[in-house]
Formats: sequence, C-alpha cells, structure tokens
Amino acid sequence: MTPKQLEVLRYVEDFTQRNGYSPTLQEVADHLKITKVTVLSHLRQLEKARHVKRSYYRRRGIEILTSTRRLPVTGRIAAGRPIEAIVHPDELDVLGVMKPGKEYFALEVRGNSMIEDHIRDGDYVIVERTPSARSGETVVALLDGGEATLKRFYRENGRIRLQPANGTMDPILVDKVDIQGVVVGVFRKL
Repeated sequence: MTPKQLEVLRYVEDFTQRNGYSPTLQEVADHLKITKVTVLSHLRQLEKARHVKRSYYRRRGIEILTSTRRLPVTGRIAAGRPIEAIVHPDELDVLGVMKPGKEYFALEVRGNSMIEDHIRDGDYVIVERTPSARSGETVVALLDGGEATLKRFYRENGRIRLQPANGTMDPILVDKVDIQGVVVGVFRKL
C-alpha cells in the first residue's frame, strides 16, 4: 500500500466513523486535494488488496474491510526472564491484523527468548485480549507476583509450561498463570 492509498483509506474510515456513512469520491478528492479519477484509482488498488469493498453505482458505497486505527502500546513484555508488568502508554499504527469485535493491544518486546519464533528485542507484538489459550500458542502470561512474560503456552500433567523459543533458555513451569492475551502479529520498526 502506498502512502497516498493509506491516506485515502484513513480518510474514508475516519469519515465513516464520524458520520455513519462513507464519503463520496468528490468528498475524498476535496479533502485530499486530488482529482476524483485519482481517488478512484487508489480505491481500485485498495479493493484489489481487499482493504475496501465498493458497491458500484452507489454514491456512498465504500466499505472498510481492514482497520487503520492506532493500537495502544500498553507496556513492555519480557521475552527472556519475567519482568514487572508495567504500563507505558503509546500508540502503534497497524493495518489489517485486527478482526472486528475483538479487543487488541500492543507490547514492546524486551529480551530474546522468542528469537526462534522471529520475535526479537525491540519488536512489537499485537495481542488479542483473551483469558485463555490453546496449547502451543504464544501468550502474554502474568505470573504470581505480577511479573509478565511472553512464551509459548502448554498444559502438561496438571501444570503449565511456558516455553521460550530459544534453545539456550529453560522453560518456566508453574501451577497457575493469568493469560492476558494471545499474540496475533509482530511488527518490527526498521
């Protein structure tokens, strides 16, 4: 997606959220100071990439399929030894990883316990907020004492194994954890 296409998508999404209906091609063109033909060209590319769906022959027929909203970065998560769970408000601009009706947050990764899953120190993980996880999913787990960690989740013999994706590190074995969410995406700032 080009920066101008993202600008068109954001404007359509913001307009639709504010007004309850999508803008016309002319309204998009006027706001972005481009021609209707250029808007139509951008919308065609966005439709090809499945970011929007257009209802042809309708004046206000643009439907957003992927959100451009900003996702709150709620803190940092340990990918190594557990760290104290901290809140550090910020925002991360994401596109297309979130499903409607679900709640998400982002965490900045600290440590290298998940490097074999291609999650490095300084990356951001996108987390779907949920209190449970299936075996093998990468989770944000809150341990007793308020420490949080990012690991693969496994139930074994009545215990829970939080497995790092780094062959040099040992798993964390516990009787109970509070699952804060399941990782659904990773962003890396270059």
